Order: sequence, then structure tokens, then C-alpha cells
Amino acid sequence: MDVMTRGKTARTDQHTPSLGIETLQKVAKHMARRQVAGLPRNYELFYESMFGHDPALGRDLEALGSRPSQLHLDQLGLKYRLVSHCGLAEEKIQRDAVTILKNLSDMLASGIERKQTFVRSLDMIANALREDEQRSLASLIDELDFLNASATELGQAELGLAETLKSGLAKIETAEKAAKQAHEAALRDRLTGLPNRVAMTRRLEDIYGAATQPRIAVVAAEADDLDSIRRQYGEDAANRMLKRLAAIFRKTIKKNDFVARNDDSQFLFIFHEVDQDDVVAIGERLRHAVETNLIYAAENELNGGGVQLAVGYSLADNAVRPDDLLAQAEHALKGARQESRNPIMRFGR
Repeated sequence: MDVMTRGKTARTDQHTPSLGIETLQKVAKHMARRQVAGLPRNYELFYESMFGHDPALGRDLEALGSRPSQLHLDQLGLKYRLVSHCGLAEEKIQRDAVTILKNLSDMLASGIERKQTFVRSLDMIANALREDEQRSLASLIDELDFLNASATELGQAELGLAETLKSGLAKIETAEKAAKQAHEAALRDRLTGLPNRVAMTRRLEDIYGAATQPRIAVVAAEADDLDSIRRQYGEDAANRMLKRLAAIFRKTIKKNDFVARNDDSQFLFIFHEVDQDDVVAIGERLRHAVETNLIYAAENELNGGGVQLAVGYSLADNAVRPDDLLAQAEHALKGARQESRNPIMRFGR
């Protein structure tokens, strides 16, 4: 669709570059200077602190000083819900569950042994009484005292086992909740609260895995001028715009549709039961919502410049696999960014 943007020149490709050798070298150099082990999750942590546009993460990592412990690094990764660190919660659950079950097994074995000892003692005393009916009262009282002490010890052991079992189950339940929260966090963008690309990919896989042929469109949209805001006003201003965009998109789409943040200023959508005309109308609605609701912020932060939205999309008819559909929409977005006269572009057109 040929739509003019208000006095805007053609967009340049501002898409965040893929992780290249130079970037990896910078991350590795910074890790080596801090004497941090070259673990994959540490690479992610340092990459996010250096290139992830989250000043708080960078400040927290710097606060750990040189040679930070792996425990502190992992705690920081969990705090900021990094994907590779969220898996640590599930590993911890498994370790804790094994430890708890082993302790319970040992206590059960000890309890069984005590019961068997008590039963043997009871049998011995009963047999002795049958064989020697003339035993003294004092001897009988001693044996009964022994049985009473054994029974008391057995009861205390049973109570201890019950308490340990109760405490162990509570720990497992707490750890399970923490792991569930970490798993859910791994599917969320920590800045906007929207689903992330991993969640988007899983949703598409579920749709393509259904018995019926999907009739959907994937839309990739990106706001321009975010880099300009970041350069002039800092990360906080850019992050405020991203949060505002996320809120606008939540309100703009229907309940059964899906929106996720891909990276930096790019957002992804899934729309159900739509054709090309529907998607173009949706694209116009998204652009209008952004232009209308971000005018105040744009005028204050960009001295009157409005925020424009580039939109690329692809229909499921053109893609056999879910990752193809996603890649096509992102490719169409790249074209829309470069062509101001056609800010809503379909893949292959």
C-alpha cells in the first residue's frame, strides 16, 4: 500500500545487527578483564550488559567488581531473567529433590530398622516370660521399661520423619514455583513484559502443528527514531518509548491475536483468519495508534517529530514452516524501512 509519511525521508536500515565476530571479541575481552569463566550463560550476561540497552543490568554487573563469583553472576542472570540462566532454576530443583529424597530414604530405612529391632525385643521378652513364669517382678518391670523407652524413641523417629517429609515437600513446592516463574520469565521480554521471540516461535510452532492449515499472518513492525532518542536523551527515554509502544499494541490487537517484542524497537504479531486486505487495514490501524498516542512523547523528546511505524508482513499461504513465515515478515519489514512511500509492505511484493 502506497502511503506517504509526513515529511519523512526514506528510512535507513536501523535494524540491530546480528551478533558478529567483533561483538563476540568485545564481550570475550571484557570477560577476560574481569576474570570471568567463558561459560555460555556468562557470555549472554555480559552481552546483555554491553549491548542490551538495560543500564540497570550494566550497573549491577559493574558493582560486582573484578573476579565476581559464579554464584553472584548466576544470581544476577536470574534477577534479569536471562534465558540461559533461567534453566539453572530447574537444575536446582532436580538437585534439591534428589537430596531431599535421599534424606527421606535414609530416614525411612533407619525407621524400618528401629521397628524391626523393637519387634525382635518384644518377641524375646514374650518368649522369656513363657519359658520362665517365675521371673521376678523387678525383672519384668525392667523389661517393660526397656520396651517403653524403645517405643518412645520409635515414636519420636516417626514424628521426625513426618516433619522432614513435610519440610521436604514444602521445599520442592517452593522450588517448583520458582522454576515455573523462571520458565515463564524466559518467555517474557523483561523491559515491556510482552512475550519475547522465543514465545513467538513456540506459538507459531503450535499453530503449524495443528491439524488444520493455518490462516494467519505474521506482522513485523518497527518504530523509527529510537536510536535518535537513545543518542540524545539516553536509555531511559528510549525504554519509556518501548514500554509505551508495548502498551499501545496490547490495546490495539484483539484478544485471540498475539504480540511479542523481537529486539530493540521491533515487535512481532500473529493475526488469525485474515487475508491481505485485512492485514493492510491492521497495519494502518497500528500506525495510526502509534502516531496518535505517541504524539506528546514525540513532541517532547524529538522536538515535534512524530513517531512513524514501518510494517512488514507475510501470509501463511507463502510459508511451509513457521520459521519461514517469521523470516519473510522480517524481510518485508526491512523493505518497508527503506521505502518511505510504502511503509506497509508484503513479502514478495
